[in-house]
Amino acid sequence: MELLSVLPVLIVLIFSIVVHEVAHAWVALKEGDDTAYSLGRITLNPISHLDPFGSFVVPLAMFFFSNGLIFGWAKPVPIDPRKFRDFRGGDIRVSMAGIVSNLILVVGFTLLVVVFVKLQGIFPSGQSTFGFLIRTARFGIFINLILAFFNLIPIPPLDGSHVLYHFLPRAWRPAYQRVGQFGLLIVMGLVFLYPPFFSTILLPVNVLMGLADTFVELWI
Repeated sequence: MELLSVLPVLIVLIFSIVVHEVAHAWVALKEGDDTAYSLGRITLNPISHLDPFGSFVVPLAMFFFSNGLIFGWAKPVPIDPRKFRDFRGGDIRVSMAGIVSNLILVVGFTLLVVVFVKLQGIFPSGQSTFGFLIRTARFGIFINLILAFFNLIPIPPLDGSHVLYHFLPRAWRPAYQRVGQFGLLIVMGLVFLYPPFFSTILLPVNVLMGLADTFVELWI
């Protein structure tokens, strides 16, 4: 695929993962932890969040070697749960904030598809331009669904692990936390070496993509 074709896709991905991290930081501040705020991480400026490997190398490698599928991540925002007014509830809410932000973006990109499809019908001369915008917005739906479901996986340090942690017996929690030392390697191994892992994530993603398409059809 041409390099230019990856640019809008990469921009949407970067925007989505930045929003995800900002959501964590903002809710952490509301819960009493100002760590991310003091480091300037409550900003949509991508420079503050991007990870060279996770935000560029991995997405580009996946795009060119996996039929256009793309995924990535930003630098995790620093969180100090000890500062939360409610440790258990705060940790769960902060962890879920990123996932909720991606679902909100799903709704936003779906509405953009509706708008672009309607404009395409009104301005026939802009078929190619609006077609490009529709494809880009649909990718926004797709990548944010992937980010939401991927982060629900309860493998440390993914968001879902912070939720599961608080429902485990106390005796199991130290061992579960130790898994986090190798969590990224485990996740990367599953993604790149065990194809059924990502295929499982795509099952609910494809179902919700279908629902989004149905919603769009109702409005056009």
